[in-house]
Amino acid sequence: MTIQIRPRHPEKAHKADSAIPRKPRWIRKKKIESAEYYETRKLMRQHDLATVCEEAACPNIGECWSKRHATMMIMGEVCTRGCSFCNVTTGRPDTLDAFEPGRVAAAVKKLGLRHVVITSVDRDDLADGGAEHIAQTIRATRHQNPGTTIEVLTPDFLGKGDAAQAVFEAAPDVFNHNLETVPRLYPHVRPGARYYTSLRLLDDAKRANPQLFTKSGIMVGLGETLDDVRQVMDDLRAAQVDFLTVGQYLQPTPKHHRIDRFWSPKEFAQLEQIARSKGFLHVSATPLTRSSFHADEDFAALKEARQMALAKGIQP
Repeated sequence: MTIQIRPRHPEKAHKADSAIPRKPRWIRKKKIESAEYYETRKLMRQHDLATVCEEAACPNIGECWSKRHATMMIMGEVCTRGCSFCNVTTGRPDTLDAFEPGRVAAAVKKLGLRHVVITSVDRDDLADGGAEHIAQTIRATRHQNPGTTIEVLTPDFLGKGDAAQAVFEAAPDVFNHNLETVPRLYPHVRPGARYYTSLRLLDDAKRANPQLFTKSGIMVGLGETLDDVRQVMDDLRAAQVDFLTVGQYLQPTPKHHRIDRFWSPKEFAQLEQIARSKGFLHVSATPLTRSSFHADEDFAALKEARQMALAKGIQP
C-alpha cells in the first residue's frame, strides 16, 4: 500500500522554483544543542504543544531553547493562510482543543518563564478567528503564573468584526501583530491579508488600552526599498506602536518567495537609527531579529524606555 504524505504547502506546488542563495557570513549561526535545549523540546512534547520556533524553522531555536525560552504556537499546526514567505503548514486545521490553554500555562510554569510569547496560526475557519481561545490562554497562563508577563502575537482577525476585543480585554502585557512587509508587496507576500486592516488592529489595541505595549515587525529582503520601509515606520508610529522589529527574510524552500537580497549589518544599524528617530520606544533591527527573539530582555528595555520618557515629561 502506498502512503501519500500531504505536502506542507499545497498552494505553492504549482510555483516555479527559486534558487536559495548562499547565506552571507553574518547570517550563519552555529548549531546549539545543549542539555537545556533537549529538556525544552521534551517539555513541549510532554504537553503536546507546538512552537513557532520549529514550525517556522527559526534560525535562533538553538539559542532560545538552550535558555529554556520557547514561543508557544496555539490553535494547531495548520494555518488557513498561504503567505509566500511562511514555512507553517497550510490547509484545513483541526477543531480547537479546549484543554490547550491549561497545557500552555503548565508549560510556562515548568519552564519558569518571566516573560512568555504566545502566537498562533491564522484560523479563518472560526467565527472569531480564534480570539476567545487566545484570550482563554492569556487568562489561564496568568492564573498559573501571576509573576509572568505575557506577550501575544496574533492573527489579523480579517473580516471577524470586533473579535479582537476579546484579546484586548484579557489584558496581555504586549500586543504584537506583524505587518511582515511593505504594502506594495502584500499581493505577493501576504495575499490573504490587508495592510491597513493590520494597521487598524494595532491602532485599536492601543485605543482599547493606552497602557498596553504594542509591537509589530517586518522582514526585509523581499523586494522592498528603504523608502518603503520608512513609510511603514511612519504608519506604525501613526498607530502609536511602541516597539518595532526588523529582520532578514530567509527563504525556507525553493517554492517560497525568492530572496531579493541580503541587507547588510550596516544597513540594519541604519534602520534602527531611523526607527528610533521616529519615536519608537524600542527597536530591534538585526539580520537575525525575529518577533520573539530576546523577547524578555526587550520587554524590560521597553518598560525602562517608557519610564524614562515619562520622567522627561514625554507621553510615549
